[in-house]
Amino acid sequence: MPSLATLAPGGSARVERLGGDDAITLRLLEMGLTPGVAVRVVGRAPLGDPIEVELRGYRLSLRRSEASRVEVTVAPAAVA
Repeated sequence: MPSLATLAPGGSARVERLGGDDAITLRLLEMGLTPGVAVRVVGRAPLGDPIEVELRGYRLSLRRSEASRVEVTVAPAAVA
């Protein structure tokens, strides 16, 4: 299953689950990355880290290592 870290800027997905059960995973859940929520990658820093995502009406910056814990289902591309 792809992770949030693999999405290109502009890509949308739905969170399926978070890997791990440590303090970082708990913090990601507290920040709103819960199963079922829709996310969109807004952009990446020039070297790919951090990643800026939009969810629940706000933007969040994540390290690539944190984003790789978030398993997603990629949304199909919009039909033009």
